[in-house]
Amino acid sequence: MIPSIPQPLGFRAAYGAYIVLFFAYLVMPLIVVAVFAFNDSMFPSLPWGGFTLDWFFNDSEPRLGLFHDKRLMGSIWTSFYIACWVTLLSVSVGLTNAFLFERRTFPFKNVLYMLMLLPLVIPGVILGISILLFSSTIASWLETNVGLDFEFLRPSTFLVVMGQFSFIATITTLIIAARLRKFDTALEEAAQSLGASKLVAIWTITIPYLKPALIGAVIVSFLMSFENFNTTLMLAGSDQPLTIAMYGKLREGSTPELNALSLLLMTVSGGLALLSVFVQRDKA
Repeated sequence: MIPSIPQPLGFRAAYGAYIVLFFAYLVMPLIVVAVFAFNDSMFPSLPWGGFTLDWFFNDSEPRLGLFHDKRLMGSIWTSFYIACWVTLLSVSVGLTNAFLFERRTFPFKNVLYMLMLLPLVIPGVILGISILLFSSTIASWLETNVGLDFEFLRPSTFLVVMGQFSFIATITTLIIAARLRKFDTALEEAAQSLGASKLVAIWTITIPYLKPALIGAVIVSFLMSFENFNTTLMLAGSDQPLTIAMYGKLREGSTPELNALSLLLMTVSGGLALLSVFVQRDKA
């Protein structure tokens, strides 16, 4: 709808109702989860049993709070550890790829670019199964023919990092490349004409220009890794990341403790997302 063009009252009312219903559809499930995180009941559903903080802070069964649940807190640490490694690898490779595809011309460049995008269109479950079969085959061959047992090539934290990195690196590449594409290379040339080397010019001029994109790529890759389920499900070993631990706990029986955990994740994720938007807007 174009605001400058007068519209019939009925159309404006229908358009407004559509906007309200659309955002209600997006927000209401999150509100329900947040509300029942404070429900004084063993079940995350009606009737409302009163307000309580037990599902966050209680230290005894059967109303064990989130911050005293060693299993969930351990899974949060595992997810944080994985997300840090995935973020470091993805942003480093994404920055390198951005310079490669934006600044260099080489044979089969377009073909390789399409191959880089391929993990984005492959379902996460299929990607995880493919990586698992590939790595397990290598591990089995090495054990049979060489006598070496590489446990990290079987379901493990290492495989989770590699599986998530395989598609998150593509996303960070696109984020950084979009910013690099708008950079005026004459600034680098001017720095070099004043005596700076190519590497110094990039480090002192180009990298600071890319800072908003780099921060955005860090936040996006961290959140995508921390909240990934499909690929992680196929590759996780004995140390379960948070999404897998939540899935297992949900199968045992849902309690408001999971609502409390979901509220915590929504708060942290929302804060990081807002930070990303703020940084991108402030220095675009």
